[in-house]
Amino acid sequence: MTVILLALGAACCLGLGFVLQQAAAQHAPAKDFLSLRLLLDLMRMPRWLAGVALMVCGMGLGAVALGMGDITLVEPLLATNLLFAMALSRQLTRQRLGRRGWAGLWLLAGGVTAFIVAGRPRGGGHTDATLWQWLIMGIVLATALLLTVYAKRVRIHISLEAALLGLAAGLIYGLQDALTRLSGDRFGHGGWSALFTSWQPYTIVVLGVLALVLVQSAFETAPLRMSLPALTAAQPLAGIACGVGFLGDRLEVTTGALAGEAVGIAAVIAGIVLIGSHPAMPPGTGRAETVRELQPR
Repeated sequence: MTVILLALGAACCLGLGFVLQQAAAQHAPAKDFLSLRLLLDLMRMPRWLAGVALMVCGMGLGAVALGMGDITLVEPLLATNLLFAMALSRQLTRQRLGRRGWAGLWLLAGGVTAFIVAGRPRGGGHTDATLWQWLIMGIVLATALLLTVYAKRVRIHISLEAALLGLAAGLIYGLQDALTRLSGDRFGHGGWSALFTSWQPYTIVVLGVLALVLVQSAFETAPLRMSLPALTAAQPLAGIACGVGFLGDRLEVTTGALAGEAVGIAAVIAGIVLIGSHPAMPPGTGRAETVRELQPR
């Protein structure tokens, strides 16, 4: 129960933080797209700093939850950050939930519950630096980079561009969560010396900066509903893949359990899409859309 409460607290901070970040990022200069200069410009905006502070708090709570529980349990719970984003967005836009909002809410909450009940996630021993670890990490990173390059180089509509960047950021955040879990294990076994003499903490920082640039570029480019659902769906999928692939987490593999897990994941994704496309999600100003469409690629 402690792990569940920590994960839900992390999801709350993340969801609220994403809304505040997007509200600020949509006013950033278009020339900063996919550049570190974007972060420097955003640092001058109090609302963005408040959003980042909430996101950091959420990541901290998520790290504690990952240290106490299994990534296959924590990641689906983190996906509920969209519910908290929706709650704040409703206050900003004064939109009612309606059928689509309630359907998305119940699908997301029910899908997370179904996955956890059917899969019964539990931990196990993992072997560090195995072939599977590097293979899965390489696939996740390569996929994220390919999505980013495609979004930057190919002429596509900005809504798809923002979704691809959100998807790439979500994959990186899922990988970051897996490395956070590894770092927590190292700290538990060897203390600070074992933690800071390993490569995982430094990789976490690099991945965090990379994901932050992708997320803010997506927020700058298009309304929140275009990018946050993709980010929210990709993060748990990448985290679960890492958890089962090289962290030693276990899920039930009976026919009934696999069916329940598949239904749960499908319901989560459907709920994310419905909530993310709800009119209550911040629509943005449209200024970034006009500028980005006219820029050559």
